[in-house]
Amino acid sequence: MNDLRGRVERELLGNILPFWMERTVDRNGGFYGCVDSDLTVRNDVERSAVVNARILWTFSAAYRVYGDAHYSAIARRACDYLRAAFADPVYRGVYWSVDAAGRPVNDRKHVYAQAFAIYGLAEYALATGSSAAAEWARELFALVEAHTRDEELGGNIECRARDWSPLADMRLSEKEPPAVKTMNTLLHLMEAYTNLRRLGDDPLLASRHEALVELFLDRVLDPVESRFRLFFDAGWRPLPDHISPGHDIEGSWLLVEAAEVAGRPDLLARAQAAAERMADVVLRTGLDAEGFVIYQAGAHHDPARHWWPQAEGVVGFYNAYQLTGRKDFERAALRLWDGIEQRFVDRERGEWHKIVGPDGAPDLSQPKAGPWECPYHNARACLEMLARLPQE
Repeated sequence: MNDLRGRVERELLGNILPFWMERTVDRNGGFYGCVDSDLTVRNDVERSAVVNARILWTFSAAYRVYGDAHYSAIARRACDYLRAAFADPVYRGVYWSVDAAGRPVNDRKHVYAQAFAIYGLAEYALATGSSAAAEWARELFALVEAHTRDEELGGNIECRARDWSPLADMRLSEKEPPAVKTMNTLLHLMEAYTNLRRLGDDPLLASRHEALVELFLDRVLDPVESRFRLFFDAGWRPLPDHISPGHDIEGSWLLVEAAEVAGRPDLLARAQAAAERMADVVLRTGLDAEGFVIYQAGAHHDPARHWWPQAEGVVGFYNAYQLTGRKDFERAALRLWDGIEQRFVDRERGEWHKIVGPDGAPDLSQPKAGPWECPYHNARACLEMLARLPQE
């Protein structure tokens, strides 16, 4: 582990951040919708509010750590573009996607997109002191709670139409089963509220944030299997046969972070115990033969290696090591980083390959930047590890 800190920082500052600064900025406004693996720009691909908000978070967080004006300029561009292209001037909230001219393509109000907007705006406010960003983040929180909160059974409805009216099909993608509530959206809503609380607390935010943490511990986390249930109907009945080790290891450390910010010792103790159990399950059952985190397990097993579970696995395993002192967690984190450098980092064209096959070859049909491909998972893994690893 002795040289890991330097390797992580070199990857962040020398590869990930430069790629997004040099390859994705559209001089006509915002960021390109897609950059292929060969660096071809595809401006016909719609631009995602989620990716824009993740860029906003990434460069705000980098600026907060390093104070580099180049990072604050990209963060400001992302913040300005989120407002100019994605903000709904009539019904408020942010659209799901727009075209290259900033016209809405998908105007639904998915909670997933609102969550990442809150997350990015809160980070920008923390990094720059922007009162406008903080105010908008709080406005989005109020909208989500007013229009999607399930007051009777808890949690939040997955998605609404542009005017916040009900939708029949609320799925993030066609790969998912129809569900009223999902682990994925609620996890990132919890993450967003965690960051928003860092700007200053209020009773409603604290209540809703802590309710989400408790919801994960009481309903989303399977008490026997120690892994997340992924999809639910309106009454919280889980839809079976979906296992995501990547989300389990990601959620394990996000739960601890949320409980730390909540400042409740009882909640923190429960979150820490859950994190250890979840990390242990992923360590025992969620890794392939080379130590990579499996993308999907169980009935929907996918042998391909996806980039984001590896990034989250590094943080999740190291978090479990910090909680327990178990060397097998530390070794898993280091093995994953070794594997990322060997298989995922693209030293020729920059950034990471997004999918690597079981044979170790990258899938070059996958873009470097796209509707889901972003700098958030890998840059955040670097920033988290730099904050956690001991100084030399």
